[in-house]
Amino acid sequence: MSSLHRRAGTWRRLAWRCGPAVVLAALLLGGIAARAAVLLPRPAAAGCAGAYQPVSPALSDLGSSGYVRLDGTITAFAGGLYPGGHNQPPAGHLAAGKALAQEITPIDAEGKPSPDGRIVLLAIGMSNTAMEFRAFRDRLKLEPAVNPRLSAVSGAAAGQVAQYWLAADAPNWGHVADRLRHEHLTPLQVQAAWVKLTRTGGGKFPDQAQGLQSDLAVVVRNLHTHYPNLKLVYLSSRTRGYAYWYGLSPEPLAFETGFSVKWLIEAQIAGDPDLNYDPARGPVAAPWLAWGPYLWADGVNPRSDGLTWTLDDVERDCTHPSDSGVAKVVDMLLRFFQTDPTTRSWFLAPGAEPATSVPTTSQPSRPTETSVPVERNDSPAVICLLRRSVCAR
Repeated sequence: MSSLHRRAGTWRRLAWRCGPAVVLAALLLGGIAARAAVLLPRPAAAGCAGAYQPVSPALSDLGSSGYVRLDGTITAFAGGLYPGGHNQPPAGHLAAGKALAQEITPIDAEGKPSPDGRIVLLAIGMSNTAMEFRAFRDRLKLEPAVNPRLSAVSGAAAGQVAQYWLAADAPNWGHVADRLRHEHLTPLQVQAAWVKLTRTGGGKFPDQAQGLQSDLAVVVRNLHTHYPNLKLVYLSSRTRGYAYWYGLSPEPLAFETGFSVKWLIEAQIAGDPDLNYDPARGPVAAPWLAWGPYLWADGVNPRSDGLTWTLDDVERDCTHPSDSGVAKVVDMLLRFFQTDPTTRSWFLAPGAEPATSVPTTSQPSRPTETSVPVERNDSPAVICLLRRSVCAR
């Protein structure tokens, strides 16, 4: 097969996945617009063109069983969100979180308690986080049981994966300060945070997961530095993807971000001084850490609580959540903050109970589509244009 035919096949597959307009723009940027009319097929249906492949039981369902990777590699790592294959934190760690939660109260711009002050819940992360937390903020406006002194602020931004939060003076921290200022808030009013970050691309296990764990450790220490009244940080790993091995955040790497969060929290529970939150044990280096909602489910294979993550729940890049995927995450966020013993006291209005039960996140799956292999293409034009909101870095 000639090189021209191979390139034509690549562009046809990209057009089928991303739409002719996207590929035409890529061809123009690549200086080969003359071939566009020959290479572009008719418009294809929108949506992810991936197919379901079982990856693993969810970390919350894996328990003490060993993790077997998608390629059949048997690992030495067990599941559970917390030590010992459990999904609840150890009693001592939970008690510490509940005690810190009782210290959260509305505070003014100078960090002093005030009945007219605010409780800032800050989100840190990349594009997925930004999409989900923006919708979560909108949902809070419809929930009468939410504390009226709560301010949910999104510091997440498209393309800003873990590496862009590592330097204490990284531009992202300045952008977050600007967002707080826009909301007439100050860093001293930030008392709780939700963090959802990843690394992009593929990689070996456990190397890539351990790398993200190290990144998250730096990020939570930076959070402590920038927000001295921050007491509680809740972390979530990625949602399920339908790209495998290659891509922005492919499986099984997306699933394995759960180990990064798990190991980080376990390190704090084990007494890592670089993650110490208790002044009685030495210098405070980080806030108290725990899982937020665990978002990953193995596609159409229901989790033990019924959660599925179907092709309908991802955009055409097979990575970012669609409207239905965002809605599922919002439901899980709301359920978590309404019910967790370390959040209820400050997230809900005094004396309030959730007005209604949060809808189930499980939805019927649609028929599985035929898998279409996607060749790797490092053209900057293609890398940028395959993402509708930001160039992949």
